[in-house]
Amino acid sequence: MINPNQTTLQSRAEQAMPGGVNSPVRAFRSVGGSPIYAKRARGPYLETTDGRKLIDYCMSFGPLILGHAHPSMTEAVQQAVLRGSSYAVTTEAEIEMAELLKQAIPSMERVRMMSSGTEACMTGIRVARGFTGRAKILKFSGCYHGHADCMLVKAGSGVAGIAAASSAGVPEGCTADTLVARYNHLEDVDALLAEHAADLAAIVVEPVAANAGLILPEPGFLQGLRERTSNIGALLIFDEVINGFRFTFGGYQDVVGIKPDLTCLGKVIGGGLPVGALGGRAEVMERLAPLGDVYQGGTLSGNPVSVAAGLAGLRWLQTNQPYPELESNTRYLVEGIRALAERHGVSLQVPTLGSLFAVFFTASPIRDFDDVLASQTDRFAPLFHQLLARGIYLPPSAFEVGFLSIAHTRDLLDTTLTAWDQALQALGETPS
Repeated sequence: MINPNQTTLQSRAEQAMPGGVNSPVRAFRSVGGSPIYAKRARGPYLETTDGRKLIDYCMSFGPLILGHAHPSMTEAVQQAVLRGSSYAVTTEAEIEMAELLKQAIPSMERVRMMSSGTEACMTGIRVARGFTGRAKILKFSGCYHGHADCMLVKAGSGVAGIAAASSAGVPEGCTADTLVARYNHLEDVDALLAEHAADLAAIVVEPVAANAGLILPEPGFLQGLRERTSNIGALLIFDEVINGFRFTFGGYQDVVGIKPDLTCLGKVIGGGLPVGALGGRAEVMERLAPLGDVYQGGTLSGNPVSVAAGLAGLRWLQTNQPYPELESNTRYLVEGIRALAERHGVSLQVPTLGSLFAVFFTASPIRDFDDVLASQTDRFAPLFHQLLARGIYLPPSAFEVGFLSIAHTRDLLDTTLTAWDQALQALGETPS
């Protein structure tokens, strides 16, 4: 039953904002039904304006590894605001943030703070082009690197809900120098390099693809990209906006021992406040203004409130190192979901890594975006609503990943698995 207050909010929102939202996936177009409206959140819970208290596995699409309103960050934000919300003058906290990121991710010899992951990726591509003097960029289908024009080609995340996985309003000229290969397919990369190697500025990739559900890199894939870019004088850009600080205190690059030329960060490093960062080899980063001729700037870059939240969260992670427990809890949840799917005769793939997981209605392993599109993505919406009715909030799209935080205890995971059991039963699946 739709709550009258929700209906009123939706009507007001749609009269004030395009689609009633400030980011498309929030409109629930991918899953149908009326969107939810948040009132407050704490720990693992998201409370809605119609009085529901949901166990949240969206966690703001990734930043909230410590859960909602973690005390270390709320205190840091309150203190920062009292000192001033924005200066447009460099602060010591910005320096400390850059130093901490350098320490955590050694490939980031120089760091530039920004206001979003989109900005970080957009600037990384611009720097790569400026440094190499080349124009072409190679990306992978299903990977999402923000909504800069040149990257809206066969993109994942919310863009995947559009038929062509692209966007209107992007002239052909903006994407003419964007090449697309299949993730995990080095043969695709080689075919493109055979024709475009001399013109390629960079390969940009999510080391763990987390914007088309979850696609894990096969052994040798990332190393193959490193070798190929080094051989042709192109840069390797790791988009770790989601990956960064999710698997270890650092980047996924540190897990696999691969050193990219540039790294893009966001999400966790801001603890839920707007933030982005680009870092990499000193000689590449020093092409940025004011030292070099590649421009990037922003009134709110290195904003003191965002930096305060990010520093507090990162220092907590550095001190407490919760990664083994996060991975163990996520594995517990995923193995439980797999067992329930088997019991109910539902063909599910539930890939996981660290504190990330995804759900695909297919019996076949997921290797690339083609496999994602070939799965029964239309079956996600009924599952989403069955779980939502039982107090479990997954990201409202088959193309997004689920996240755990340190606030998701085993008791909550057991509650979640009970809801999954009931949801799968309600869907009326029969053994295939």
